[in-house]
Amino acid sequence: MNIDFARRQMVNQQVRGWNVYDEDVLSTLRELPREQFVPSEYKALAFADTEIAIGHGEHMMSPTVEGRVLQALGLRGDERVLEVGTGSGFLTACLAKLSANVTSIDIHDDFLRKAAGRLAACGIGNINLQQMNAMEALPDGGFDAIAVTGSLQTFDPRFVHALNPGGKLFIVVGDAPAMVAKLVHRTGENDWETVSLFETTLAPLVNGALPPQFCF
Repeated sequence: MNIDFARRQMVNQQVRGWNVYDEDVLSTLRELPREQFVPSEYKALAFADTEIAIGHGEHMMSPTVEGRVLQALGLRGDERVLEVGTGSGFLTACLAKLSANVTSIDIHDDFLRKAAGRLAACGIGNINLQQMNAMEALPDGGFDAIAVTGSLQTFDPRFVHALNPGGKLFIVVGDAPAMVAKLVHRTGENDWETVSLFETTLAPLVNGALPPQFCF
């Protein structure tokens, strides 16, 4: 397989074909070696428009969804970004290329160790990886953008409160098969606006699903 050709085809045919037109985003996806962030047994699927299993029941987002996340946040290079769910580290790398610095948290320490190695191999250093359960705590606030890479059954305003005024949050809310990707813009100290972007399905954050309800 011609890796460079396959990566260009992924961007030009899949990502651009799903209404991602931001040239900074497209260039980032063309340049970063996505194949280096995919588990070895799934290398052949590195550029396919599908989620890829990475362990612990978690998956890499498909390239099209990654493109939509990055385009929605509209990063221009000077932002402080929070990523909730490091996973393989590929979206972390994209966010780091498009912003000033990224704090990325994950509940799984092995994800963080592997991501750290992959990011270092790509020469990406403007990142801070932390092991943390996002449903219990978040890093100190003041972020200009937040990307939540797992779904929540119900919207959690803590993520908005971690934004600076004017900041943007990408989050997926709801139950399969009709979850909705949303862009939340913090417009003031206690105000925000929400735009529904597209329907998708995304595995929930660890502890992001509501506990079962009992009927008596």
